[in-house]
Amino acid sequence: MVQTARGTARDGLPKGFRSAELGWPELHRIPHPPYRLPLLGDVVGASRRTPMQDSLRYARRLGPIFRRRAFGKEFVFVWGASLAADLADETRFAKHVGLGVANLRPVAGDGLFTAYNHEPNWQLAHDVLAPGFSREAMAGYHLMMLDVAGRLTDQWDLAEAAGRTVDVPGDMTKLTLETIARTGFGHDFGSFERPRLHPFVTAMVGTLGYAQRLNTVPAPLAPWLLRDASRRNAADIAYLNRTVDDLVRARRAGGGGGGTGDLLDRMLETAHPESGERLSAENVRRQVITFLVAGHETTSGALSFALHYLARHPEVAARARAEVDRVWGDTEAPGYEQVAKLRQVRRVLDESLRLWPTAPGFAREAREDTVLGGTYTMRRGAWALVLTGMLHRDPQVWGPDAERFDPDRFDAKAVRSRAPHTYKPFGTGARACIGRQFALHEATLVLGLLLRRYDLRPDPGYRLRVTERLTLMPEGLRLRLDRRSPSTPAPASRADDAGQARDDGARNAGSASRCPVHRAGD
Repeated sequence: MVQTARGTARDGLPKGFRSAELGWPELHRIPHPPYRLPLLGDVVGASRRTPMQDSLRYARRLGPIFRRRAFGKEFVFVWGASLAADLADETRFAKHVGLGVANLRPVAGDGLFTAYNHEPNWQLAHDVLAPGFSREAMAGYHLMMLDVAGRLTDQWDLAEAAGRTVDVPGDMTKLTLETIARTGFGHDFGSFERPRLHPFVTAMVGTLGYAQRLNTVPAPLAPWLLRDASRRNAADIAYLNRTVDDLVRARRAGGGGGGTGDLLDRMLETAHPESGERLSAENVRRQVITFLVAGHETTSGALSFALHYLARHPEVAARARAEVDRVWGDTEAPGYEQVAKLRQVRRVLDESLRLWPTAPGFAREAREDTVLGGTYTMRRGAWALVLTGMLHRDPQVWGPDAERFDPDRFDAKAVRSRAPHTYKPFGTGARACIGRQFALHEATLVLGLLLRRYDLRPDPGYRLRVTERLTLMPEGLRLRLDRRSPSTPAPASRADDAGQARDDGARNAGSASRCPVHRAGD
């Protein structure tokens, strides 16, 4: 929270990290791992490189709510569906900015992702920028998304012709960075023309990694243990700031706005519809950094996981590819409306995000004293981290085969049968990801284009490894490509048409209040 001289934030809560003892009066009722050590806590068998995956392993053993302690800090984790649904109640709980998210505030400040609930710039920026993700705005971004995807396929055509494998996470990172930079800010980083990732990506990865490392060392020792890393992090932040300042300066020099109506135009030129207030220059910088980082990091991970599963499940890829051929036909550049008709492709994406949500958790804090799930007393300001990856594996919701990849979990009938708040890859409530529809359209479009163009061949010796830098990403994933020859699209059957119409109805009814999984209340 914003610190004051009295050691509290403006909302009266203690400043800085709030250990669970401060907010959970009956903490002893919540299980913790065995072999807890004095001072060190639950560090036996823990990994500094994969703390989130460690938590998933503990969750399986300890149940739907548990706690971990490290270097004097106590954390409460929740993953049971009923408890997570309770935490989604916006009247009793709100977003909690803690753990690694708060560690990003030196670079992102009060941007949309890292703002505290009491900071006014969050609501101001949200109201100003929300129209930038409307249906009309999304349709305007579509052609630019196609153009960036064409640069990716140009590179992959060259790799396929030379018999080389492709670096999936690296290329998806280039794709999503260029997409958000082009559509949101009219900027081209030239990622596909570079032999290595753009320095902006390197700096961004550095800041994310540093934010996570801060959670894995005792706070009193951090200045010494992370002295060199802290200097590198300061240099990374300075580079991110310079890059964004140059981008904004170029836009202002072009006449105070590009006139394209993109996100940067809205930040610079749009006043709040009620108060007339505008974003400050400092907040514009923070919002641009937020969108460039969050707008490509999570989507690149989602695409990478989806491509991994498509390569490993050729029968699923064949179904999705047949749908692309049928729906898009021989249209070289599919239209905006045609992307939403890719039901099978979207289910692949949804199922990939179920198993590996690239934003692996979200924290919630009590607005007032309350009782979680009718059992666990929480004081005002007490918080818990929802483990999204385990929520998405709760066998009471997803069945005993919850670890299995099965896109049919997201057909319309299955989705309607599940309770709300059981699928949360984009967070929850008022502070859920503002760009989720942008990300889903981009990812569905790209998967459709790649399936239509290539057969994906996995490395038989590869086993999925997941790297953590606040977000999750497959590590070392490379695929071999076989270019497809043009084929005649499969005709649509009447059953296909009827099912598509039902899906359209479920997708469009009350769409203004629905989340990307087509459920009211999520």
